Amino acid sequence: MLGLKLKTDPRWVNLAEMNLEDILTDHAYCEQKAATSGITLIQAFPEKEELVKEIAPLVTEEWGHFRMVLNELEKRNLKLGKQRKDEYVNNLLNFQVKGGSREDWLMDRLLTFALIEARSCERFRLLSLELKDEALRNFYHRLMISEAGHYRLFIDLAKKYADEEKVKKRWQEFLDYEAEMISTLELRGDRVH
Repeated sequence: MLGLKLKTDPRWVNLAEMNLEDILTDHAYCEQKAATSGITLIQAFPEKEELVKEIAPLVTEEWGHFRMVLNELEKRNLKLGKQRKDEYVNNLLNFQVKGGSREDWLMDRLLTFALIEARSCERFRLLSLELKDEALRNFYHRLMISEAGHYRLFIDLAKKYADEEKVKKRWQEFLDYEAEMISTLELRGDRVH
């Protein structure tokens, strides 16, 4: 369903479980950045009424997820650590077309967000199946479903505001790039991506 061309190495879950404080900290900041990115989209494209209508509740939901992750940290007597550089997201941002039209910029932004949500969904699924902590497995199952909806929303918005064939072609380019990138990134259990 997600179209990802390279699955996450199954050892990632074991590494994540050994680094719960780090993975939850990274997850919290991912949610915070997702909310901020949604606000940035609205600020950049206030004239796109459907985008504003769809992204505004997503911002609220992502901020709610941030608070939920903070709660999971607190339940386990873990601390929110410092935000770290997100090499995965930075690489995706570097893949976006520079220059060009506002519409192309919007399409690339929406596809970047769709890919981040797809990879998060895939990893949350692994956590929901493999973690020993049942409450945390259930937590990640709920978030996996949410991430799948966000992925779909960003794809649908890209198709609304750009030619569908252009979106499909560019989406395949993103998927190819992301698979190559994932294959070269160090396998780390302290990062969601």
